[in-house]
Amino acid sequence: MSIALRILFIGILLIFIDLYFYQAIRTVMIGSTPSRKNMVFYIYWGFTLFSFLLFLTPSLIPMLEWPHFVRIYLFAFVIMVLISKIIGSVFIALDDIVRLFRWVSTYIMKEPIPVAGETLNPHSISRLKFLNYIAVGMAAIPFASFMYGMVKGAFDYRIHRIRVVLPNLPASFNGLRIVQISDIHSGSFVSAAPLKNAVNLINEQKADIVFFTGDLVNDRAIEVDPHIETLSQISAPMGVYSTLGNHDYGDYVAWESKEAKRNNLEDLKKKHAQMGWKLMMNEHIALERGEDKIALIGIENWGGNLNFPKYGDMKKAYAGAENYPVKLLLSHDPSHWSKQVKEEYKDIDITFSGHTHGFQFGIEIPGLIKWSPSQFVYKQWAGLYTEGKQHIYVNRGLGFLGYPGRVGIMPEITVMELYNS
Repeated sequence: MSIALRILFIGILLIFIDLYFYQAIRTVMIGSTPSRKNMVFYIYWGFTLFSFLLFLTPSLIPMLEWPHFVRIYLFAFVIMVLISKIIGSVFIALDDIVRLFRWVSTYIMKEPIPVAGETLNPHSISRLKFLNYIAVGMAAIPFASFMYGMVKGAFDYRIHRIRVVLPNLPASFNGLRIVQISDIHSGSFVSAAPLKNAVNLINEQKADIVFFTGDLVNDRAIEVDPHIETLSQISAPMGVYSTLGNHDYGDYVAWESKEAKRNNLEDLKKKHAQMGWKLMMNEHIALERGEDKIALIGIENWGGNLNFPKYGDMKKAYAGAENYPVKLLLSHDPSHWSKQVKEEYKDIDITFSGHTHGFQFGIEIPGLIKWSPSQFVYKQWAGLYTEGKQHIYVNRGLGFLGYPGRVGIMPEITVMELYNS
């Protein structure tokens, strides 16, 4: 589809949604003064025009040339309004269904239909005002939630503590404290302050070792530059180990050449090293404590769902790790666990993943409910899952992508302790 056709399609879609939702606004405004009606009219359609021009602008001015704050938050605000209107339109559709039923009934019964103490012309069917009030109210609820998620939820870092028993864990590793973080998406931060707060929280956990499971950037290596000094302060006695996520490869950017894309990835690898993080690229190492050793395996992104790339090579990474009593795996995409690890590598004790963000939206009340649209795409989408003797922990992510906020599914710092009994 050409750019012109895309713009035309978006324009028609925006106008249709706005025309439809505006019917509820008009109904709710019945009885208001003409000046108030005019004010609402100009605000509503002025914002619609602004939204259309905003979607048109990237075809004229590349988004990379936009101010960072505008790229991250302005588009999100417009999308939030659009989603809220779509939700409200569901109730307008209900009103239209009721009106259609009443309209058909007038031809069947051949009688006026009483509504709220009044008698209507048999074929003149008014809108039900209370349903339109509900439509406007239901549109306001998600909008308010999204706004709260941007202002508060995006940086409301939560510590998730968990204890895992591995019967084969050597005595020297009993009580090993692991901190896992994932999906920083540094390109989404417009200020260094939130990440500084997160790093302070990470270091306060006194981890023996820290794992980062991918998506350091959204697309480009330079996105992490303003945060290298902050992230390099993450420390642990046994080191910080990392792996790559699907966004780290620059697959979602139209690069000027293949060489430019390769250089971007090489630059990102160097930035891991610059921060003091050991990037695991389809390899394993021995973690040592006293005279005991366990294996840490790290692979590149291996996506099992939605055609995400498979750069990971488990055969290469695993080779030589067979005889370690415990094996830990860093793999960004949790679908890798269900599609390959469980089936072919049954002696890998724990897989550490991220990727899903819990869709940055859902409901979590410990012990009562845990729901997110993410669960319709990923069987393992947040927290600890166990099948047989194997475990996977899916971190909810530290940052955000697309929508610059969190509603219900808060950014996470995982603290996992390993024991042998």
